[in-house]
Amino acid sequence: MNIGIFGGTFDPIHLGHLALARAAREACDLSRILFVPACTPPHKTKPLASYYHRYAMVTLATAGEKAFVPSLLEAPALETSNKKLSPNYSIDTILKVKASLKKSDTLFFLIGIDAFEQISQWHRSEELFRECRFIVASRPGFSLADVAQSLPESLRPPENVTKPFAKQPARGDLALHGVTIHLLDNVHSAISATHVREAIAAKKPLKKFLSPQMEEYVKKMGLYGPRTGS
Repeated sequence: MNIGIFGGTFDPIHLGHLALARAAREACDLSRILFVPACTPPHKTKPLASYYHRYAMVTLATAGEKAFVPSLLEAPALETSNKKLSPNYSIDTILKVKASLKKSDTLFFLIGIDAFEQISQWHRSEELFRECRFIVASRPGFSLADVAQSLPESLRPPENVTKPFAKQPARGDLALHGVTIHLLDNVHSAISATHVREAIAAKKPLKKFLSPQMEEYVKKMGLYGPRTGS
């Protein structure tokens, strides 16, 4: 089977996330996609909503998709609830998932191209590419050369190799030594979690951002207002 991991703060999860997951499922024939909310993301500021609210929203948002599975892989341990939590590193999550798979299964990691630009700075970044394939949601303005140059230094091809890619849009498959990247160029979305939070705070219509179930939950729980995170 082909299995996908889609991690993030999901603060909140929105229709753009779901569009990326659907496109990835179709492009790479994914049997299952694990949506993994991060408790303590190492590369972002602390989420506004609590982990449990964000997990609940992921559960609601994915309820209508059989292949989409909300995951507690990065949930905080109950015994550490009053202690400072360690960051959730993607490599640890990937290794946990791989330990449960068969050798014939293939693991894919879903990510947006803006986050992928910083991938070389991630914890044990070279190991990430040994353990899974990447599905990257591209957007206009990025080339295949940009993607190749974002790789960890040990995996980055020489500039003379990537130079011919400079004028080629970031789409299709990029197969380099030890690296396989599938680029999706048809799922670019202007939606961001920041835009969603701003719309909620301004009491604007949320139909273009969230599913009806999500919208109801956010309003019922009073999220992304003065008391968010409770």
